[in-house]
Amino acid sequence: MSIPLPVVGLTAEGCRLRQDRLRSHLKREGLDGALLSEPRYINYFTGYFQRGLSAAAAWVPVAGPVAVVTAGGEAIPAADVALTYTASQCATMVDDQFGGSLQALLPAVGGAKKIGVDQAPRPALLAGRELRDLNPALLKLRRTKDADEIVLIRRAIAGVEASYAAARKFLKPGMSEIEVFALAQQAAVESVGEPIGDFGNDFQAGTPGGPPRLRAIQAGELMPLDLSVIVRGYWADMCRTYCIGGKPTPAQLEAREKVMAALNHVERTAKPGVSCLQLFRDVHAMLDGHNGWSFMHHLGHGFGLTAHESPRLNPNYDDTLQVGDTFTCEPGLYSEGKGPDLKGGVRIEENFLVVPGGVVKLSSCSTEL
Repeated sequence: MSIPLPVVGLTAEGCRLRQDRLRSHLKREGLDGALLSEPRYINYFTGYFQRGLSAAAAWVPVAGPVAVVTAGGEAIPAADVALTYTASQCATMVDDQFGGSLQALLPAVGGAKKIGVDQAPRPALLAGRELRDLNPALLKLRRTKDADEIVLIRRAIAGVEASYAAARKFLKPGMSEIEVFALAQQAAVESVGEPIGDFGNDFQAGTPGGPPRLRAIQAGELMPLDLSVIVRGYWADMCRTYCIGGKPTPAQLEAREKVMAALNHVERTAKPGVSCLQLFRDVHAMLDGHNGWSFMHHLGHGFGLTAHESPRLNPNYDDTLQVGDTFTCEPGLYSEGKGPDLKGGVRIEENFLVVPGGVVKLSSCSTEL
């Protein structure tokens, strides 16, 4: 195995752009600054990625220096002031790390009276100040992905695709599903070169999906591998389906062709301004009921700082695609006792970036069963 290149996190330039957008929101709302304590938002605005057990906090004022408090020792690409607090003593974690980090940050907060927050802070430490929830604004801000975010997403996708390449070599009848999980995860970790966080949802053969079991996979079963890799807080989410033993039936091949036709329809028609609900309805009409098979789940969802975020290609939402969205598209067909037996189901999931005039497919590995 070749040694992967080190992962480079979010850039100072990208973080400063995001700080400027946040400051514009703070100014419109008449707020003095933003107090951030959720790890994903500290990373998003300052580039400080927390790996470990220590809490952190950040202060982004409407004007003035950005301050970040950590346990110490880590690089912070887009902070003007770096502060520290005691997170552990003789390698034992203290009880209230958040309280300690906030206490250390208060001098930077100074006399600010109107503060936006991403989580409920300690009331006693911020007595006499007006606190407002920033989460609705933060969800909107983070929806549009910047170039440094796409770099991390692409690295995560490469980790997933390394798992799929490995699976094509090691999958064979008689393996346990938990063994498949372990080998696929190993390939992803080796590809990325650092821990990858959670690792997806579906590792069952002969069913629509589910967590891995101590069960041997059987020749002829379909096995959807719906995998996620997280690189420095940024997710990829993809699915490929494999026929155990490598000899798919005519019905299984037909299901794959229908799923691929649905994916191709979305890739051709998705662009800024297109209704996500309409895309779902289009694909549902193409798939559900064909040969008695069902398409019973969403068509896709946004991803980035979490596995599921806006936009949502789902009958319960009416989102519209925007430039800068990253979203999955995951049509599927499942027999579930109806129509020709698929011995499970076919689901194929691709990752897309919305650009002016259309979409760019970020994922590229084989979709063959």
